[in-house]
Amino acid sequence: MTSTDVRNEADDSGPSGYAAARLRLLGEGARSGPPRRAALAELTDDWLTGLFTAAADGLTGVSLVAVGGYGRGELSPRSDLDLLLLHDGGDTKAVAALADRLWYPVWDLGLALDHSVRTPAEARKTAGEDLKVQLGLLDARHLAGDLGLTAGLRTAVLADWRNQAPKRLPELQELCAERAERQGELQYLLEPDLKEARGGLRDATALRAVAASWLADAPREGLADARRRLLDVRDALHLTTGRATDRLALQEQDQVAAELGLLDADTLLRQVYEAARVISYASDVTWREVGRVLRSRAVRPRLRAMLAGGKPVAERSPLAEGVVEQDGEVVLARAARPERDPVLPLRAAAAAAQAGLPLSLHAVRRMAAHARPLPTPWPAEAREQLVTLLGSGRPTVDVWEALEAEGLITRLLPDWERVRCRPQRNAVHLWTVDRHLIETAVRASELTRRVSRPDLLLVAALLHDIGKGWPGDHSVAGEIIAKDVAARIGFDRADVAVLAALVRHHLLLVDTATRRDLEDPATVQSVAEAVRTQSTLELLHALTEADALATGPAAWSSWRGSLVADLVKRVSAVLAGDTPDEPEAAAPTAEQERLAVEAFRTGGPVLALRAQTEPPGEEPPGEPEPLGVELVIAVPDQPGVLPAVAGVLAMHRLTVRTAELRALDLPGGIEQGSVLLLNWRVAAEYGSLPQAARLRADLVRALDGSLGIAARLAERDAAYPRRRGRVAPPPRVTVAPAASHHATVIEVRAQDAPGLLFRIGRALEDAGVRVRSAHVSTLGSNAVDAFYVTAPKGAPLPGEEAASVARALEEALRA
Repeated sequence: MTSTDVRNEADDSGPSGYAAARLRLLGEGARSGPPRRAALAELTDDWLTGLFTAAADGLTGVSLVAVGGYGRGELSPRSDLDLLLLHDGGDTKAVAALADRLWYPVWDLGLALDHSVRTPAEARKTAGEDLKVQLGLLDARHLAGDLGLTAGLRTAVLADWRNQAPKRLPELQELCAERAERQGELQYLLEPDLKEARGGLRDATALRAVAASWLADAPREGLADARRRLLDVRDALHLTTGRATDRLALQEQDQVAAELGLLDADTLLRQVYEAARVISYASDVTWREVGRVLRSRAVRPRLRAMLAGGKPVAERSPLAEGVVEQDGEVVLARAARPERDPVLPLRAAAAAAQAGLPLSLHAVRRMAAHARPLPTPWPAEAREQLVTLLGSGRPTVDVWEALEAEGLITRLLPDWERVRCRPQRNAVHLWTVDRHLIETAVRASELTRRVSRPDLLLVAALLHDIGKGWPGDHSVAGEIIAKDVAARIGFDRADVAVLAALVRHHLLLVDTATRRDLEDPATVQSVAEAVRTQSTLELLHALTEADALATGPAAWSSWRGSLVADLVKRVSAVLAGDTPDEPEAAAPTAEQERLAVEAFRTGGPVLALRAQTEPPGEEPPGEPEPLGVELVIAVPDQPGVLPAVAGVLAMHRLTVRTAELRALDLPGGIEQGSVLLLNWRVAAEYGSLPQAARLRADLVRALDGSLGIAARLAERDAAYPRRRGRVAPPPRVTVAPAASHHATVIEVRAQDAPGLLFRIGRALEDAGVRVRSAHVSTLGSNAVDAFYVTAPKGAPLPGEEAASVARALEEALRA
């Protein structure tokens, strides 16, 4: 039966004919989705038009108007009919009688009806007082009667909405936020409300209203399809339950999936989550744009007059190479070239998360369209930027979602596709698998001071449940995937093994602590055999806590925490005999020996630096672009070398990635003497390499005390306003027990920042200790530094003195 046949059947048989035609239409399995909703709206239009024509009996100055969802022509099987009887204020008794002749047949059929009778002036007044009424009128559609009356109301309502937008849009945003607080986020709920939850149909309608204001518009790509999918699910829900419900209850999900021809309930939820994610992201972008427009309109007229004569250019503040902040968002610099810079997406994301700022939609789309794929394995910078992004705390979530909205995450990490939007049918879990992994990284970022390798902790947090997209034990599958991912992003063989072990055993501690007898030596021995080393145990302990905290309140408690801590203490005791001494330093290279001899003979610093570029054969057409600087410095042994070198590098805006400092005794055949040798890997903050001659000249002045490094760094910091980003955990300084027989090892874990190494070196100098060697590494946004220090005569520090030096250093870094 065609749509015309259905309408004719309704016309021929009155209300009963409409009811039969409606049932026939809803029973047609071949027709569903938008065609069925449109056909149902058209069928209902024809029936109501017939009712109106018969009931009006020549009455003029009145029209029947569909509003809300019915006005948009989107009728689900159990949708309300939203109707407005509009009149010019003439014969009110006749209008009231007409309303009765319209509403009662609708009620007689058992259809839900939301109705009102108003003049245009009354409709506009009510809309001005009630935002929900105004939103419904924005979709007003003429059904029958005086077309001019309906058209006049539509024109007036749209004009009112646009004129009042600066006031009404913040009210609408607040309404959306309050609803989200009550209903939760559709993309994570196991029993979501398709209409009211954040990312649902109400938010999609709100985006239409924003667009109608002409003040801002939503990103349109994928939005219509997302809305259609949610409407299709609601249609199937109405048909399977026979009720006007928007809540997708667990017990009905299999039936709804079958109605839609989907494999199972999990497939259904993934489709719902994907649609909700599109709408949520579009809402975030749109409301940011609304805020920006309203702020610009709020500029005082006097200031606008000062800016007259030319459009003011928003201030652009550099954040990283190719990345700037503009108008509260992170955008690409004018000189940025995504097609030649494969690390740019990760660098931009890390900079945005560290600054606590959103990534511009335009920037993300430009990178998605033009960015080159990363080579395999990734260059070191790409891996470090990923770690920085993961270690940025709560801002990581929004930045990650922006990348994912444009497909950049699955391009960087193809295995992510299997966990994206994957539901977890466990009441303990608050999130989908992918969001849980990001939440775990957020929680892990708060625990980075507890571990010696925060980069491994953060990447393990990202990957620990990656196996949930595969059949079988997700820990076993995840171990295999983690090995592949870790090698692809550039970790060496030893780190790959640690990450694989962390993923394989990420449930080991909590399961053992809560399910086994910790007094049984076999229990502790089995865990020790699985983790093997103290460093892996340390990482696993932090990962266990981060994973549980990211799962939900029921997954972690002080009782569970104490059990796990007790187990870790026992396992650590078993592993204590494996604690290694300080490793012997590698023999110096010929170049290092040459520099050391020259430094001793000249009595001043000697340095060599070279730019590191992309490997041969992988660079784009044109000149290769620098990725970093390898720097070797030799200087006669003297006090103050470490803070002097670190301060000079900070002044030249060179970020220290790794550094090693050691004393080198010259061969007796030359001249007996000691030279300090510093091996550094540094990166220029904004892409420009320093000149060796300038570095050496500043280093000479720093060593003789004429440069004033501290004052210069303080002056530069004061010139830049502090950004509202993530609040980093405080620095932590500890003494590593039994780490070396020859020196006292002081470990520093802190947020990486310009001048950090200078401050550490100066504090150690002030404490009167001698730095025998230093092992400095920057892992993402975290600095993890180990300093082998001795008393002036070369002996390790006594226990109390070592603790005192550590406390003084920690206080200096917190100041």
